[in-house]
Amino acid sequence: MNTFFDYKNKQVANLPLHLRKYIVKQEYDKYTSVDHAVWRYVMRQNYSYLKNVAYYPYIPGLKKAGLTIEKIPSLQEINNALAAIEWGAVTVDGFIPPAAFMEFQAYRVLVIAADIRQLEHIEYTSAPDIIHESAGHAPIISDTKYNQYLSYLGKIGTKALFSSKDYELYESIRALSILKEMPNVDKEDLAKAEALVLYNQQNLGIPSEMALLSRLQWWSVEYGLIGDINNPKIYGAGLLSSIGESASCMQPEVKKITYTIDALKVAYDITKEQPQLFVTPTFQNLIDVLEQFESTMAYRVGGLESVTKAIECKNICTAVFSSGLQLSGVFSKVYADTNHAIKYINTQGPSSLAFKDQLIEGHDVNYHAHGFGSPVGKLKDATKSLENYTTADLLSAGIIVDHVIALTFENGILVEGKLVGQTYIEDKLVLLGFADCKVTDMEGNVFFEPGWGMFDMAIGNSIDSVFNGSADKKIFEDQLHISEQPTHQQNYIAKDLKYQSLFKQIRDYREQAKSDDSLNQIWQQIQNDFETDWLSTMELLELADTMPTQKVLADALRAQLKIQSEKYPAFSKLIKDGLKIIDTKLKFE
Repeated sequence: MNTFFDYKNKQVANLPLHLRKYIVKQEYDKYTSVDHAVWRYVMRQNYSYLKNVAYYPYIPGLKKAGLTIEKIPSLQEINNALAAIEWGAVTVDGFIPPAAFMEFQAYRVLVIAADIRQLEHIEYTSAPDIIHESAGHAPIISDTKYNQYLSYLGKIGTKALFSSKDYELYESIRALSILKEMPNVDKEDLAKAEALVLYNQQNLGIPSEMALLSRLQWWSVEYGLIGDINNPKIYGAGLLSSIGESASCMQPEVKKITYTIDALKVAYDITKEQPQLFVTPTFQNLIDVLEQFESTMAYRVGGLESVTKAIECKNICTAVFSSGLQLSGVFSKVYADTNHAIKYINTQGPSSLAFKDQLIEGHDVNYHAHGFGSPVGKLKDATKSLENYTTADLLSAGIIVDHVIALTFENGILVEGKLVGQTYIEDKLVLLGFADCKVTDMEGNVFFEPGWGMFDMAIGNSIDSVFNGSADKKIFEDQLHISEQPTHQQNYIAKDLKYQSLFKQIRDYREQAKSDDSLNQIWQQIQNDFETDWLSTMELLELADTMPTQKVLADALRAQLKIQSEKYPAFSKLIKDGLKIIDTKLKFE
């Protein structure tokens, strides 16, 4: 971890070790001149359209986030800018699990995909890329209410329970996004990947908390509209970074719905344009809706229903006893009394105990390697909760170390054995340790046998909270879901390098004001080697059109673009939109 680079940003520096594992180096020098041209085209188009429909002033928003229209931003530039509002940014390798993504937000750190879309996908890509993450999310983050919402979303997202099916869907979406950004991908492989995503989407079963929260995020952070439902503005990053859908989404064919808690009932498909969008009147409304959802979450509700959800997740979760003791592991069983109150819970496999998110010494995953079980509830005929017993209370009740005792609970659980230890933390009794212990109930269930070793009994009248992951994040670091499938890294051949050199020449001319003759030389190179390339022709026309001495060249370039537009329908709208900016002499300010 000595190599971790925090960009001298406080938020990034504060990231815990388990999140740092998702971070990759930006490797800015690997962005090609073509990549910068793709960024520039998209950003110019965004400004041309979004200046009228985006919620915020686009150029000021970019500047506040450390971004410009002219080039791909460096993470240092973004972090320098975001530090002013106490946010930061890091780069990751494509999609990361939703729980990790949201935890970054809780730490007020934007997650930005390091890659940029191919020229072939310049209008839209389903894969996360630096255009989507930085140009979509970052410019609006200076809005106080919005960044409060993002941080709040991240905070409760770290608690949201997710299922194994959620992770299967995540992996299939990641695999599809990688395939879509690979050059010359096999169409059959792509069809199979799309079918798998569709299958996983349709077979999630009852949506988990994370699935529902992801819907709220999708219809707000990614695809949200704000203001008057009849004349809304765009703030969702998915729309702001898509030069195609940012325009089509405003058409009447796309249904506009007021954003309420009911948005979580609407599933989404990342591979298609959205048939409906949600409009929030204010960012405060997003916070209000999130508060409604939070009140239903297992970490706020606790009890039998919440532990049952944790069992269904089949992932590491944490249950918090009323004493404050935290049990982390994969929950396997829960027993309840006739009033549906929990009387006994079990985990399977490595488990740990913590208090206030700090491991209790001696109770790590090595000690509890085969799971953990404990009764939950009040002692029969007790005048107060066991967790509130003082040492004097224990003595008075006959609960004495080195004595054989029997504890009978109101729910019928019976614990019999030799008491060998007691653990207090912050004046709360949280554990009792037994040797030669047997735990049973009135129905004849046997929960623990003397031959199984030491019995550590957790103390608590109830389970007050259940949340995703472990209490002490350091304990289960090796259980992190980090995909083994890397994103595609392009290997360039000689022609690719020549193509990149072409765009570098154009950029150098624009930035260094070279002689007019060099424009004609570049045009000759395009005609000889890249006759079908519309973007280099467009960039060259942008320069020639401002020079009275280059009217002949400008006319030739326009004629070529017209031919390309007619011959290649896929380029037609891109060319038309690019020409519109040149012809209107749009000022970027």
